[in-house]
Amino acid sequence: MQSELCDMIVTGECLISQDESRPVLTGGVAVAVKEGKVAAFGKRSEVLTEWRSGDVRDLGESLLMPGLVNAHTHVPMTFLRGFADDLPLMEWLTRHIFPVEAHLTREIVALGARMGMYEMMRTGTTSFVDSYLLEESVLETALSMGMRCVGGEVVFAFPSPAYSGMEGAAELYRNHAERFPAGSRVQTALMPHSVYTTNDDVLASCRDLAEELDLMLHIHLSESSGEVAQSCEQHGGRRPVSYAADMGLLSSRSVLAHMVDLTDSELELVARSGAQVVHNPASNLKLASGFARVDEMRSAGVSVALGTDGACSNNTLDMFETMKLAALLSKGSTLDATSMPAADALRMATVDGARIFRTPGLGTLSVGAPADMIALDLTEPNMIPVFNPVSHAVYSASGKDCIMTMVDGKILYEKGCYLDGCYEDTRLALGDLVGWVRDRAAGK
Repeated sequence: MQSELCDMIVTGECLISQDESRPVLTGGVAVAVKEGKVAAFGKRSEVLTEWRSGDVRDLGESLLMPGLVNAHTHVPMTFLRGFADDLPLMEWLTRHIFPVEAHLTREIVALGARMGMYEMMRTGTTSFVDSYLLEESVLETALSMGMRCVGGEVVFAFPSPAYSGMEGAAELYRNHAERFPAGSRVQTALMPHSVYTTNDDVLASCRDLAEELDLMLHIHLSESSGEVAQSCEQHGGRRPVSYAADMGLLSSRSVLAHMVDLTDSELELVARSGAQVVHNPASNLKLASGFARVDEMRSAGVSVALGTDGACSNNTLDMFETMKLAALLSKGSTLDATSMPAADALRMATVDGARIFRTPGLGTLSVGAPADMIALDLTEPNMIPVFNPVSHAVYSASGKDCIMTMVDGKILYEKGCYLDGCYEDTRLALGDLVGWVRDRAAGK
């Protein structure tokens, strides 16, 4: 039988496909890639018999798996990594972060975004959902660096450097929706910041614009008890979830970040709405926001994805750390060792997060899915021996075990090399920003 030609074949020792028919394979595996898609996956001998390529990459004793999805982050904030640590959310945000961000430039945003994307591709993340100021720089950087991104300009009720008033924000979003359309590798989504930094008019406009442009809508919601108190004060006693529901913000196109301070009735309301939640365990712990009721949400039928939040409140973008934290927090908070098994945590970091992108097959290595794939080195001491590849991916692995990252069939990182060649310049430029940040924080 004549073998078919493909663009690349990657081989390894075992594979997690997240495909329902053959989720885990061991004993020598391969993935064939053609035109940015997974053309085949399976036993190495079978794939090499049925497919041929001039580019066959043998990654030796490695674990091949779908790239991870960081479903909530602020990638440019890598330029603030380690700044204003060990503070509660509202003090951290209003007294330290907002004052520095008032002086942002497109160049700083692009620089922080570039370093954040290097970190993600180095640690096995291929797709991310981002909101920030001057977000166009993030979208353009993702486009040039080859990452998969859903991003949106953060919308406040107060002035922004990217637009003037809600009319300006709407014009910007229409432009972005045309330049970065739904379904493409880099696309946009509506990103109102929160209920405490907006108002009725802004949220109604965001809701209507998301409907008009058929975009997902992503918002920080009920992140802490402090946010709840502020919402009640600003919005006639209404807690964030009930206020968001009154504003028509809870629907199947809604993505709700954090959702820590949640009542039983609010949980039921979110479940009925079809909205998705993004759990950010590291950020919630660092900012002492509390413990999200993830197990109860999932039991109620809520789709829960995972995110790192920004590098200023985490302080890494390593989704392997996030997966492990999510699983361990679930077990510790429920006192049930069977709560959130490794397979569930991995699904939250792949298939469930991929829902936000509305891209068929994303989060899996199934045939026809985007070839977004990573490889983990199984010769590292922390990865030996291997009894269960899924358990290893969640409990044993670190993002630093990643030796290859591929998006849309294009390798972005491999064995210490970032293939765009700009890492060193980015590293040096970010180091030069430390003094600038300190001066802005001091009001200079």
